[in-house]
Amino acid sequence: MEEQKKCMGVEKLTDNRFLNLYHIDARSRNGEPFDYYFASRNQENAIKIKTREVRPEGIVIYPVLKENPGKVVMIRQYRYPLDAYVYEFPAGIIDPGETKEMTAVREMKEETGLDFTVYDGGNESLRNPFFIGPGFTDESDAAVFGYASGEVEKKYREDTESLEVVFVDKSEARRILKEERLCLRAAFLLMEFLQMDEAEPFAFLNV
Repeated sequence: MEEQKKCMGVEKLTDNRFLNLYHIDARSRNGEPFDYYFASRNQENAIKIKTREVRPEGIVIYPVLKENPGKVVMIRQYRYPLDAYVYEFPAGIIDPGETKEMTAVREMKEETGLDFTVYDGGNESLRNPFFIGPGFTDESDAAVFGYASGEVEKKYREDTESLEVVFVDKSEARRILKEERLCLRAAFLLMEFLQMDEAEPFAFLNV
């Protein structure tokens, strides 16, 4: 049985440097037309409804503290849409010409001042890009795992970034999960961290 076509066309509605709104001429299961909207960081000719790609626009970093593997590095960052601070792992957008590993090293330095050494063991499929909110955006992100070291510094941050670097042990991770605002991907990574053995901090990648 041939699947019914649900997207009859797409139109760009805004012209912003970083993020734009698109309108889909959509069809319901019964073939009725309706309006659907989504946001994308991609250029108009590179939105995934056109390219069908799954390449990541961004990365999230899972940084174990090298000097103390019983802690991970998180940030408490102000987010404008919430007008509140949210606990997250360091993250960022992949610049043209970068690999996701290069982005992780750069973003870790920019956001925290710390150095980042990529861990490349374990199952590579866990580093695949995954969609972060396909109901409203075509963006996908990939995770990069590794060790953080050095001293925290603010001088590399952009002026629009308001954040605090925090070193989180398991007790603090439980408190954050119970009491604080945090993004979903950070919550799941903290759940993995709570099961972590300091002797093998990335054993959960061996699946």
